[in-house]
Amino acid sequence: MNCKNRCKWCNLKNDLYVEYHDSEWCVPAFDDKYLYEMLILESFQAGLSWECVLNKRESFRKAYDDFDIDKVVSYDENKVLELLNNKNIIRNKRKIYASINNSRIFKAIVCEYGSFYNYLKTFTNDKIVYETGKTTSDLSDAISKNLKKRGMTFVGSVIIYSYLQAIGVIYSHDKDCYLYKSELEQS
Repeated sequence: MNCKNRCKWCNLKNDLYVEYHDSEWCVPAFDDKYLYEMLILESFQAGLSWECVLNKRESFRKAYDDFDIDKVVSYDENKVLELLNNKNIIRNKRKIYASINNSRIFKAIVCEYGSFYNYLKTFTNDKIVYETGKTTSDLSDAISKNLKKRGMTFVGSVIIYSYLQAIGVIYSHDKDCYLYKSELEQS
């Protein structure tokens, strides 16, 4: 029996979710491949729970050619039909088209800035934000607005806030979670 206190949202009956909470969520990870995968997965979360997306993550990896951006940006209508018929992923037509379009924009951002993290740093000043109990912030609002201006969809402020938590830009473990840290504890 695991007696560690975790964030309230973590379903302790789902080992995959517990592992994600304990080992991945809020852990800084700024490799472009990971940043890309998480952005695509987070965009599929819109209107759903992260647990739902996480449970399908391996199927998404397989369906999306292990998130090889060079393959995804060239997906055609045949591939869209294949994705729409894949019962192991979220088969929302608008989200599938958005994932392909967003991939093209992500790649353009990487070309412009050298990496997607370099782009994010223009908003974060390379700092980790420590806060809990929020679903949006000025930071997520600004990034969301910029991504939308560039043509991305399914990247509203709530999705971007979740994304920033997932990749470790925002550190949000609940105060009663065994992983909780404040900014003061990092100084």
